[in-house]
Amino acid sequence: MTDLERLTPKQFELFQSFIYQRSGIKLEISKITLVSNRIRRRLKAGNFQDFDAYYRFLTSRAGTGELSAFLDAITTNETFFFRTQSHFDWLKNEYLPELARAKSDGKRTASVRFWSAACSSGEEPYSIAMCLAESSVLLRGWDVQILGTDLSESALTAAREGVYKRRAMQEMDAARIRRHFSEEADELFRLKASVAQMVQFKHHNLLRPLNEPPFDCIWIRNVLIYFDRESKAKVVEHLVQSLVPGGYLVVGPSEGLYDMLTMLQKRTPFLYQKPKKDAS
Repeated sequence: MTDLERLTPKQFELFQSFIYQRSGIKLEISKITLVSNRIRRRLKAGNFQDFDAYYRFLTSRAGTGELSAFLDAITTNETFFFRTQSHFDWLKNEYLPELARAKSDGKRTASVRFWSAACSSGEEPYSIAMCLAESSVLLRGWDVQILGTDLSESALTAAREGVYKRRAMQEMDAARIRRHFSEEADELFRLKASVAQMVQFKHHNLLRPLNEPPFDCIWIRNVLIYFDRESKAKVVEHLVQSLVPGGYLVVGPSEGLYDMLTMLQKRTPFLYQKPKKDAS
């Protein structure tokens, strides 16, 4: 076999362009070693001779079925529950009481929809679900829907399985872990059905509109840092279209979106609201 230590700059450019076209993610040349390592796994899995042979297959009609596994290998990253705790404090202590008040005042129905965009292996939407479960008195009898979407099929499979290592719980105290998980062998924890059943998962590419009814609250965090401005603009357009009037967008601290959200009303550094319809 040929030397598979690392992509050449020319090979990297080919894969870089392919990844960008399919996912909107723009990988810089500084990531060449990381990308090489991840692509090499696919070479070994398919017994390809070298990077060039794999690229030819991937970009051919015969390679269509390989696309999902390739993007999985490139994009899958580890995350954890309750990442950026202040966002979940807002959800539990401000937004959920706001919903309850609006229902009590006759300003909304007893239903709410959440979308965790680019949810990876499920930690974010399940964290949202835990907050709602812990505030069940406020939303008793409500129709609550939580959707998690991701480009990676393997990440979605892991999310549906609902089994996590202890390091994914680094931001959770022991009481919360006991409430929502059952411990299995070898430091693995299984999410209890009471929370798991609150979340549905779906494959979705952020560069395309989501074919779903609009949402009251959308979370997009720790993913758009990898997108260039053109791709970010497409994603923002789709997110805003998927928000109900008055709905909230929760963004991560490093997304680089702040000057692209002028159509929304900034509430905090991480929170943006879609203007409500003119009542006049």
